Amino acid sequence: MNIHKIINPVAYENTYIIENDNYLLVIDPGSDFNTIQNKLITLAKPISAILLTHTHYDHIMSLEAVRRHFGHPPVYVSEPEASWLYTPVDNLSGLPRHDDMEDIIAHPAEEIFYLKQDYHIDGFHFQVLPTPGHSIGGVSFVFPDADMVLTGDALFRETIGRTDLPTGNMEQLLHSIKTQLLTLPKHYTAYPGHGPETTISHEKNFNPFL
Repeated sequence: MNIHKIINPVAYENTYIIENDNYLLVIDPGSDFNTIQNKLITLAKPISAILLTHTHYDHIMSLEAVRRHFGHPPVYVSEPEASWLYTPVDNLSGLPRHDDMEDIIAHPAEEIFYLKQDYHIDGFHFQVLPTPGHSIGGVSFVFPDADMVLTGDALFRETIGRTDLPTGNMEQLLHSIKTQLLTLPKHYTAYPGHGPETTISHEKNFNPFL
């Protein structure tokens, strides 16, 4: 299994494309649809699903374009943030400070995540962990067969997600990280929603928040 990262210009958000022998998963399609589209065309495999770690605008800016151009793969989202896809104030694109951008209004997701259950989709095996605190419905994706976790905006290399946005909560975020992420095997690679990858071991040893 291969993982491909695209760094989007808006908020330097990371979009990930996970590839197995026959299919792709798209994680958090951000602002640079042209680059995302070109990568998907180059990989030339059908998209099994689009998985969202959370629904802040920078993580969903190309969601509708990916759906439209690549056969409308099902979108998976956590229940507390399902309505944020089509509510600009909640996904933050509709706030006054973002008057320079269009409101992000996506169609509803086809699927709601079941937490802490095994998913098997077209050869991909993963689990969805609840990691709220940056936002109320934040989740992380663990791929045990690949020794990796995608942490969204919960855990970054040597820092953590901000908690000053609506529904953010520092105590909740630290609890999420310590109980859901730091309990993973220490050699697991963590791929965050912004910035470079890290490992669980590195964060245990060097993250000043932990």
